[in-house]
Amino acid sequence: MRLAALFSGGKDSTFAIYRARQQGHAIECLITMHPAADDSALFHYPNSRITKHLAEAMGVPLLESAVVAGTDRDAEIEALDAAVAQAKSLYRIEGVVNGGIASIFQKQVFEEVCKRHGLVPVSPLWGVEPERYMADLLASGFVVMIVGVSAMGLEKEWLGRVIDRESLAKLVWLSRKYGFNLTFEGGEAETLVLDCPLYPKKRLAVRQATARWDGQRGMFEILEAELLDK
Repeated sequence: MRLAALFSGGKDSTFAIYRARQQGHAIECLITMHPAADDSALFHYPNSRITKHLAEAMGVPLLESAVVAGTDRDAEIEALDAAVAQAKSLYRIEGVVNGGIASIFQKQVFEEVCKRHGLVPVSPLWGVEPERYMADLLASGFVVMIVGVSAMGLEKEWLGRVIDRESLAKLVWLSRKYGFNLTFEGGEAETLVLDCPLYPKKRLAVRQATARWDGQRGMFEILEAELLDK
C-alpha cells in the first residue's frame, strides 16, 4: 500500500516505518505533529523540528505544517485529522503507519481518523514484547539517543545518552526495579534516532544541545544538528 507515516524522529515511529517497508509498503510521505505541550497524550514533543533533517536522510517528503493549536486532546485529534487529510490529498495514500505499541487510547484515535478518511491503519509494532523489541532495535542498526526522561529511576545522566547493549541492560534492570515501561510509550522517556538503515547515505550529528533538569524530569534540547555522510 501507499502509506503516510506519523513521524516524530523517535525510535517507535522510525522502526514502524522500517517494518512497514519490510512488509512491502511504500512510504509516500511523513507527517510530523508539533504539539503545544510536552505532556501530549498523542504526540512526541522533544526536538520535533529535527525531523526535517531526518526526512532528508530518509529521502521521503515531510509534511510539518501540522502545528497543534491547543493542548487538549480534541485540539490534537483535530490537528491530526487535518494532517492526514492533507497527506491523502497530496500523495494519494491508502493508509497511515504509526508506531503504537500498547496505548489503547492512541490506537483508537489513529483508527478513527483513518476510518473517517477511508484509510487503513497500519501498526506493525502493536503488542511487541518490550525487551525483545529494544534488542531488535540495536540488532537492526538503530542508533537511538534519549532526549527526555520523566520516570522514577531515570536520572539526568540519561539525557543525551545513546542506547547500546550495556545501557540497554541497565534500562531493563531499572524498568524492573521501578516499574516503568521499557519501551517508554507511556512518556517515561523520549528518543531520537540518529542513524538507521532507513538513512542510506547520511546520519544525524548533534552539534549543540542543552540538558534541562528540574530534579524529577528533564529534556535534552538539540539547538544545532546537521547531516553527515556515512
